[in-house]
Amino acid sequence: MEIIKLSFPLNIDKTKIPPLAMALGYFDGVHLGHQKVIHEAKKMAEIRGLSSAVMTFDPHPSVVLGKGQKHVQYITPIAEKEIVIEELGIDFLFIVHFTAEFANLLPQEFIDQYVIDLNVKHVVAGFDYSYGRMGKGTMETIPFHSREQFLYTVIPKLTIDNEKISSTRIRQYIKDGQTDKLPELLGRHYSTSGNVVHGDKRGRTIGFPTANCDINDEFILPPVGVYAVRMKVNGKWYLGVCNLGYKPTFNKEALKTSVEVHLFDFDQDIYGEKVIIEWHLYIRKEQKFSGIEELVSQIEKDKRSAIKYFEKFDKLLTNP
Repeated sequence: MEIIKLSFPLNIDKTKIPPLAMALGYFDGVHLGHQKVIHEAKKMAEIRGLSSAVMTFDPHPSVVLGKGQKHVQYITPIAEKEIVIEELGIDFLFIVHFTAEFANLLPQEFIDQYVIDLNVKHVVAGFDYSYGRMGKGTMETIPFHSREQFLYTVIPKLTIDNEKISSTRIRQYIKDGQTDKLPELLGRHYSTSGNVVHGDKRGRTIGFPTANCDINDEFILPPVGVYAVRMKVNGKWYLGVCNLGYKPTFNKEALKTSVEVHLFDFDQDIYGEKVIIEWHLYIRKEQKFSGIEELVSQIEKDKRSAIKYFEKFDKLLTNP
């Protein structure tokens, strides 16, 4: 997949872009609803002999247009979004740098410059997609704005349990710790990435060494607690339990949450390695223990709970 970064005014040699079928959207999460839009663009590209493309925007419009909001957490920060979209088999990913000037484009100007001028012959977007200043352009106005230069497909609302699959719904599930519900909306388990850094190394002294993970702060994290997780290290997945919180047994005044993962059957030095944590199941809230023995006993229980979950999870995978 070729990644092309665009700005305003348009900064690209348009003659080098092949005819495209393009999916339009912000696509935070690249959830099943988004995937339906992207798959349709890929399908139309194959039918019409075009290259497939996705257009997204960075940063989130609320950073530019919101009052005082300078930092937004994402389901899929842009680097993660690139990975997920590439796995869907798309040829081109256009990332438009979202600025106040770009946001001020009239709907017709957006279509002229960022669709027609990019050699797009077929547009695919969700029923609620909007474009141009104040979102005045919609899928109802796109026939007029297309100037008959491209065809378009509107993807209807995708629901589960009579509720729309949406980034808002997914964000709420993450913030509520309902990580086990996310696969039915995302089509995969929710994951975050970061680097393993040096911690206080206390875990190894009590028989439970942990990887202290410095997670990219652009990711939304679930609430404080203990989770059954998988962690990808050097291309391989391992099972484990994660304590997300403040370690109250040891740190009375911790201000920053820590993400510490104890992996089962694992004994490697992975300091400095980039890892991916896949959040599966909330086990319990974080709590303060009276001493080491009580803490160790609880970690053993957490480990058994996680192993029991993963045994059930494996059965579901082998017998869907």
